[in-house]
Amino acid sequence: MILLLPRLRRLARALAGQASDADDLVQMALERALARSVQWRPDAALDKWVFAITRNAWRDELRARGRSQLIFAPEEAGATQADSDSARPMQQLALAAGMAALSFDHREVVALVLVEGLTYEETAALLELPVGTVTSRLARARQLLQTHIGKDA
Repeated sequence: MILLLPRLRRLARALAGQASDADDLVQMALERALARSVQWRPDAALDKWVFAITRNAWRDELRARGRSQLIFAPEEAGATQADSDSARPMQQLALAAGMAALSFDHREVVALVLVEGLTYEETAALLELPVGTVTSRLARARQLLQTHIGKDA
């Protein structure tokens, strides 16, 4: 599982948005995975199993909070906001805001396909959805991100 930490951290960051929430989510997911390690089948992919645990842990967290998750730019990202020559950090902030504006269903598909590089089929299997649903969610998410980024650019 140690080798999965960078990928798990990226997925958690994509789902949660804030670095602190992502760290908590990784910890939660690893705790659940270790506590339920007897449920993992050696013939199943470990990364997909842990990703599913992470998704479910985040959904549980959102339900527990009882409101939609608000995502703010991390403090370190705001350090260059006033610098007019720093287009890349501004694009990153716009992308983070765009991700935050996506629904959970759209954000998790973006995280799995575009961030983690899973195929549509792998994502569909992990989310227990038809491939067409994954395709349409990803297309809609891309459209929403383009609209959001174009609006902030």
